[in-house]
Amino acid sequence: MVSKKVMVHNPSGLHARPAGMLAKAAGACKSDVTIVYGEKRVAAKSILKIMSAAIKCGSEIELQCDGEQEEEDLNMLAALIENGLGE
Repeated sequence: MVSKKVMVHNPSGLHARPAGMLAKAAGACKSDVTIVYGEKRVAAKSILKIMSAAIKCGSEIELQCDGEQEEEDLNMLAALIENGLGE
């Protein structure tokens, strides 16, 4: 398992559109992807679970990848989040 902390820069946090982009990208990953936000641990492949975590702008989250291609998956997802998920 590998992990990395990243900052959410989206002005509205991980609302529907960026959560959907993140879930779609995580769904393409071969490893299991988990987001840790405070005491919450959510599966990053589920848009509903990401949205239920209520991650706000300026929040630090931890991405955890476990499995095949975990390093590549972690780097790709971290870059996507750090670049604002298309917003």
